[in-house]
Amino acid sequence: MNVKRTFGTILTILGIIGLIYAGYGFMNKSIQTRELAVVGVISIIFFVSGIGLVKNTKDEA
Repeated sequence: MNVKRTFGTILTILGIIGLIYAGYGFMNKSIQTRELAVVGVISIIFFVSGIGLVKNTKDEA
């Protein structure tokens, strides 16, 4: 079991969930724009770093 790949998968999933939440909030204007922008930026960082971890980690099995 590769810890980096697992952590990358978790970060990617959290990023996707955050992006969906931010998009839903923007469409419904339910929360302030500043809060949604912060959630969107953090989600993009999580998503990109998670994809990078999964992509660059070699299988050692």
